[in-house]
Amino acid sequence: MALPRKLTATETVPISRGLAGLDRAPPAWVLVTAGLCPLLLVGGWLAAGAVQPGYSPVRETVSALAGQAGTHPWIVTGALFAVGGCYLATAAGLAGLRIPARVLLAVAGLSSIGIAASPEPVTGSTPQHLAWTVLGAATITVWPAFTVRRGPGQPAILSAGCVAAVTVVFAALLGWLLVETRDGSLLGLSERVMSAAATTWPFVVARAVRQGEPTR
Repeated sequence: MALPRKLTATETVPISRGLAGLDRAPPAWVLVTAGLCPLLLVGGWLAAGAVQPGYSPVRETVSALAGQAGTHPWIVTGALFAVGGCYLATAAGLAGLRIPARVLLAVAGLSSIGIAASPEPVTGSTPQHLAWTVLGAATITVWPAFTVRRGPGQPAILSAGCVAAVTVVFAALLGWLLVETRDGSLLGLSERVMSAAATTWPFVVARAVRQGEPTR
């Protein structure tokens, strides 16, 4: 009687990896929810800025468009709610990433919804708005570090070196933003550069994971 053939390393799947969903490809709709994030956010602030008299996108923040002083605050508020929902959906469907990465992305989504639900007053800000803004900025800055995938055949863009470099870039952009909050003349520009880069990375990750996993 023939003995069972011993499985090779590439044919076995660790139990922990299977339970975490790391051996599954995310569904195709994750590319849609992730890809909508930068489109919704950038489109929202461009549309709102176009109908806001005297508004400077270089000097003024996006929150000013969604605040009580905005001419059409519903534009950016709606975009922030939609981005938050897309983050949550992407976190739920992004199989192939470890749980901490998906939890952090969900926290970023909740932060976007929290920012939209607590608009700035005509002057100053509110503790709720500041808290959600700080939480969202910190979360999305460190999130790339948790998207690393180790092992043979993994996407190069999700290697330890690459995600470390992206995290450093995001941290540098956050540092620039923090410097500009101290009466800087490029506050709006720094916020837009950081948020555009940060909202694009989930799509990059989703596409890399889908290309690196077999469809099952």
